[in-house]
Amino acid sequence: QVQLAESGGGLVQAGGSLRLSCAASGRSFSAYGMGWFRQTPGKEREFVATIDWSGALRNYANSVKGRFIISRDNAKNTVYLQMSSLKPEDTAIYYCAAAPDSAYNTQAKAYNSWGQGTQVTVSS
Repeated sequence: QVQLAESGGGLVQAGGSLRLSCAASGRSFSAYGMGWFRQTPGKEREFVATIDWSGALRNYANSVKGRFIISRDNAKNTVYLQMSSLKPEDTAIYYCAAAPDSAYNTQAKAYNSWGQGTQVTVSS
């Protein structure tokens, strides 16, 4: 497993942008498919975006498609989530996750390492 630490969350106005980062340590980062999920109180964790080991393949939830971009830098052991045109409904705790399958995965059950989360709050 890898250890993950998210950063970059905060408070932003609707229409604004944020970039989340997730730094990984431990076993070979490039062997993992990576994902971002989010969760609000009383709701299940929701898939946001995922990327395969190479960065060539990506997938997004319909709710963020065209506004969010997931990327990774294997040399820096880091995955990013660039969020633009933010909406109040994007408010959540955002979690980074690593899957031992090097492909991309939209299902939370595929991931065996999770970060502690970073809060994103979008004001209207």
